[in-house]
Amino acid sequence: MSSSLDVARAELAFAVLYLNKAEARDKICRAIQYGSKFLSNGEPGTAQNVDKSTSLARKVFRLFKFINDLHALVSPNAPGTPLPLILLGKSKNALLSTFLFLDQIVWLGRTGIYKNKERSELIGRISLFCWLGSSVCTTLVEIGELGRLSASMKKLEKELKNANKHKNEQYRVKLQKSNERTLALVKAGMDIVVAVGLLQLAPKKVTPRVTGAFGFVSSLISCYQLLPSPQKAKTT
Repeated sequence: MSSSLDVARAELAFAVLYLNKAEARDKICRAIQYGSKFLSNGEPGTAQNVDKSTSLARKVFRLFKFINDLHALVSPNAPGTPLPLILLGKSKNALLSTFLFLDQIVWLGRTGIYKNKERSELIGRISLFCWLGSSVCTTLVEIGELGRLSASMKKLEKELKNANKHKNEQYRVKLQKSNERTLALVKAGMDIVVAVGLLQLAPKKVTPRVTGAFGFVSSLISCYQLLPSPQKAKTT
């Protein structure tokens, strides 16, 4: 009985730790938003209403979030990072920070505080192009970093020779980083499709249903990436 209670407490602690993150709540709302977009397929109804209302609610979670990427933009890079990857990373930070800043003006427009509807819609479109650009930069960064990781793992394999590489701590860390970056690459690629769909750059191919499906899966990946480690949850 006590062991079952301990397991329940640990699981609740894990959930509390996760849901205490504003970012986690935002991504859960994002999954609801794009899931509703998939169901509505751009047609009026309950699903579309949920899509629109959740989209508006998410903007509150992102207030002043542009400061995070602004800080990353001026922060020093990891030693040994090639210049092209540094430039791509900084471009991603600049574009994402701009997107999040402009998104606040879009929120002001949708709530009726900012009265110029045409300008608000134009700013919203510019912000989405910034997000598209940041997703492209992220994709290129992840491809470059995966290439660097692959090269360092091959070098380590040669050094280990006949030894079991999976028992080597350094190799396991690199393998975990490689898996994390592969998942981030998949997510960034999906976000490009979502941005194209929201901007209606290819309306015949990237329909609201396709946008919703890619956005939903991308959101689930984000939710997974934000999961705290079980050890951290237990200590909490």
